[in-house]
Amino acid sequence: MNIKIESPEEKELKTKLELRHDAEAERIKRYLAMPDLSRTVGNPIHEIVQRVLAATEFKGFDIIEVPEIVSTEITFDLFDFPADHPVRSKSDTYYVDDNHILRTHTTIMWYYYLQNEDIKRRMAAGEPVGCFSFGKVYRKDELDKHHMNVFHQIDGWYLAPKNKQKLTVEDLQNALLGFGKAVFGKDIKTRFNEDKFPYTDPSIEMETDKNGQWIETGGAGVVKGSVLEKLGVDSSKWNGWAFGPGLERFAMISMDLPDIRLLWSDDPRVKNQLKLGRIYKEVSKFPPVVRDISFVVPKDFVPNDYFDLIREVGKDMVENVELLDKYENAEKFGADKLSYTFRITYRHLEKTLTNDEVNKVHAELESSTEKEFEAEVRRV
Repeated sequence: MNIKIESPEEKELKTKLELRHDAEAERIKRYLAMPDLSRTVGNPIHEIVQRVLAATEFKGFDIIEVPEIVSTEITFDLFDFPADHPVRSKSDTYYVDDNHILRTHTTIMWYYYLQNEDIKRRMAAGEPVGCFSFGKVYRKDELDKHHMNVFHQIDGWYLAPKNKQKLTVEDLQNALLGFGKAVFGKDIKTRFNEDKFPYTDPSIEMETDKNGQWIETGGAGVVKGSVLEKLGVDSSKWNGWAFGPGLERFAMISMDLPDIRLLWSDDPRVKNQLKLGRIYKEVSKFPPVVRDISFVVPKDFVPNDYFDLIREVGKDMVENVELLDKYENAEKFGADKLSYTFRITYRHLEKTLTNDEVNKVHAELESSTEKEFEAEVRRV
């Protein structure tokens, strides 16, 4: 069964967003408008999703599409995130208002799935239920070749009456193996380790052997009874497993992809190569152009917010940002200020950048840094 959640609350929040023109609102609108690669036919992220949905281990699972703007209560409180968990902070998560955010994980589908009347009827009859949800998620992050603040996740979960099936770590392993085999093929070599998540216990992670190197490729856990109770499920009668990996990592591992930006490329020389299991060959290695930026800012400066500004100004030109230096000197800068120096590597995926092009963008970045962060930029 396919379920799509229509959220009047999300619609209203998007309407309010359209009326705002502050920097954060403009960024959020731009991220929401980015294509969902898990639903873009021909993209390897979409191919991974289709393989998983077709796996025999998950036969009969439902699919649910959930809102992208959700409440903090659904996102964090229902899933036992501690009050001081870093993901709750505005330095890690995009807040639309004080109580609503861009979803940080598709695990929120548990809440919406259990509201469906047909699912309620099936569970009342003692039937096991399983479901997948996938799509874009949003988290403020560092800026390099392996990370983006907008990426894709697929969440799967399964609930069964305890009088019919008592779930164990072996069930977690089988679920992760089903996922891994769907992506990498039936001959993969794996191993499992203990792990920890806010809303599952026990929890495990799976590692996959890739050319002699063990790479983390997903985690799973038995859903905590406390979380089931918050979701309105009697934990004395029901148990469940869940997993929710990010998808870019699998695509990059499968194709030896050197840069996450390639997954979004419209260059036919790149797109024609993006097939799972096919090793990517560089179209052309354009030369990097490196520029440093140094500035003094108030101590409440948040690097993740600054990375968003660099993304906004540099767009497809920025490959990597590295923190070179951070120090304080009360006598020189004042007691409430810090000095930062970042090294920015500019390299476009589809063309050679000229010094003039880079200088223009870098000058804009300097100006925007001063404007948005009350910075004193040290220009050479």
